[in-house]
Amino acid sequence: MADMSNLMKQAQAMQGKLQEIQKQIENLNVTGIAGAGSVKIEITGRHKAKKVEIDDSLLTNKPVLEELICAAFDDAVSKIEKASQDHLRLLTSDFSPDKDK
Repeated sequence: MADMSNLMKQAQAMQGKLQEIQKQIENLNVTGIAGAGSVKIEITGRHKAKKVEIDDSLLTNKPVLEELICAAFDDAVSKIEKASQDHLRLLTSDFSPDKDK
């Protein structure tokens, strides 16, 4: 019975830590960059765009600009995904069976 009680406590602790990590991820701000910095897009952990910077030299080349905007957004999303994975990896390592050894 003590094992079950301990397991429940661990599950509750993990749930609390997961909620904390989710909040940290939501509050992240990352910047995606494309075209050697000529296009930058800042997004939140909820994938909401906050800011876009475009070099003036791109304003006359619409197809390139569109491609770079997509690339910058994809870069930002991949940064959020990596941060999420890193945070979750920390969570699972906190509760791994080998931690107590």
